[in-house]
Amino acid sequence: MAKILIVDDEIGIRELLSEILRDEGHDIQLAENAAAARAARNASRPDMVLLDIWMPDTDGITLLKEWSAAGQLTMPVVMMSGHGTIDTAVEATRIGAIDYLEKPIALQKLLAAVKRGLQRPTTAGSAAPLTLASFARSLPLRELKRRVDQIADSSRLLLLRVAAGSLAELIARSVQPAGSAWLDLAAVTVPLDISQLQGCGGGVLYVGELGRLSRAQQKNLAFAVERLERYDLRLVAATDRSAEALLAEGWDEALLARLFEVSLAPPSLADVRDDLPELASQILVHLAEGGEVPLRRFSSAALNHLRTLPWPGGYLELRAAVKSLALGTLEEEIGPAEVRRLLAPMPDSGAAGIQFDQPLREAREAFERMYFEHHLRLEGGNMTRLAEKTGLERTHLYRKLKQLGLQAGRRHEEV
Repeated sequence: MAKILIVDDEIGIRELLSEILRDEGHDIQLAENAAAARAARNASRPDMVLLDIWMPDTDGITLLKEWSAAGQLTMPVVMMSGHGTIDTAVEATRIGAIDYLEKPIALQKLLAAVKRGLQRPTTAGSAAPLTLASFARSLPLRELKRRVDQIADSSRLLLLRVAAGSLAELIARSVQPAGSAWLDLAAVTVPLDISQLQGCGGGVLYVGELGRLSRAQQKNLAFAVERLERYDLRLVAATDRSAEALLAEGWDEALLARLFEVSLAPPSLADVRDDLPELASQILVHLAEGGEVPLRRFSSAALNHLRTLPWPGGYLELRAAVKSLALGTLEEEIGPAEVRRLLAPMPDSGAAGIQFDQPLREAREAFERMYFEHHLRLEGGNMTRLAEKTGLERTHLYRKLKQLGLQAGRRHEEV
């Protein structure tokens, strides 16, 4: 018995399809609009969706695009319409729908489409990374996506002028073609060669903060910049420093001129605070889809509390917090108490248990443990970003964490 979600604004259509498919032994759930469909899809994980195209709040094609962009198109979707065209059917298929039914829907065509959909093998693997397109209901992020798309149409290189608390990686993921390679140049500590660039062909090179690159990594960056066109690569880099400041630190002037040629000042999380509940909810669903966390949902009070927090670490800090909340909450619903417990302000050194009357070596070890615990939580256990944040070579970093009795987060690391 399959779980099938029927989405249609006409009650007569919903009842008719529901009756037919229940007689076939399926478990049926109904939704009268896109908002109800989103909630039902996230709550019940249907095996299949029958989706009407023409609905009053959000049309079916737009909803299909939302699910695809958010990595939530994990179930077969059959589109339905009484006013469809060939172009609409082609677009729906391109986005990810498996079939298209014209109303009035013939019984045999309906049953055949459902049978084909349920016989399709499920695709294994983790969900695609979230992008700006995943947050289609946020006006500031929709506008940001349009700006980024416009720049990407004309330039292979984009510099994000951002401070801490940025959306830099989310923006970079938005210019990464589906299924293409991703290379964080800050994680590359050996000289970059042609074979690495060839292996990333068609993908994205990323630098989270130019100011943290070593001299050797700056040379890797210059090497890559000169070969973007040849290997069909895009480069997205971010920094809160001026070209003059980087030049004073010894950066190559010609490289800086190239990097600062096309730049954008995107909003921070503080600038999109009203949309923070949607971001957190979408991140939670995405993590569950990828099997990284159990199925959880936020209460309205918890989402409101998340909105009031400062998020100095930006999108990555928010993602790490959502993941930690989902893993640490025993109930299906994440409430405000769990948010306050996890995200309370860090205590001062005295309250954290560092005693000033102990030997320096022991006090230093206590501080280091607190320091690395904080950054492990902030980076969600990602060792590449932790090495970048702390300025330690990775072998040294693993050794240090082992000495302090802390668990290195290898499993879900992105490199």
